[in-house]
Amino acid sequence: MSAGIAVVSLALIVASEFSQAQNTGTSTSNLASSELAAVDYYFVAQANLGAAFQIDSGCVAEVKAKRIAIRNYAHATVAAQIQVAAALNKILQEKHIKAPRRTLLVGAYQAMIASLRAERRGALDRDYVADQVDYQRGNAALFHNEIERGYDQELRQFVLANLPEVEGDLQRALTLPKDNKPGKAATQ
Repeated sequence: MSAGIAVVSLALIVASEFSQAQNTGTSTSNLASSELAAVDYYFVAQANLGAAFQIDSGCVAEVKAKRIAIRNYAHATVAAQIQVAAALNKILQEKHIKAPRRTLLVGAYQAMIASLRAERRGALDRDYVADQVDYQRGNAALFHNEIERGYDQELRQFVLANLPEVEGDLQRALTLPKDNKPGKAATQ
């Protein structure tokens, strides 16, 4: 399965999980905590898993990407996501809440990381960039959803503080080189 198809499948799973959480309005063990509303816990689950995915995929791209611009983007993303994950986990620790470790997305993320690890440099560049654009769009939507629908004030403050970086990540991903044509300098 190509990484692009995995991202589309991933988006459908996310939409399904979120729709189920909002439609039922109940606190299920997969999507809610007694301390947080379902929408807030959904945000926590996805943001926590997304940070891990960004770190793992970025580490692969830092080493294997053909283009310096992509390696630099991956390095900056890893550094930023480590800080974001630490800030989110601090909030969760203060609230005595554990983010779920297993969601439907874990398998999809692991498949995407394995796919990146197996790819050659040019294909990795192309797929990593495409995945980043898709991921960053979804991440921005996740943050905006928390602002619009979330109840927890600390999480909303976290989101508001990190939204400029999230939107900046999307803009940077959109400017990454997208083609895989031979003859392009590896210094782009």
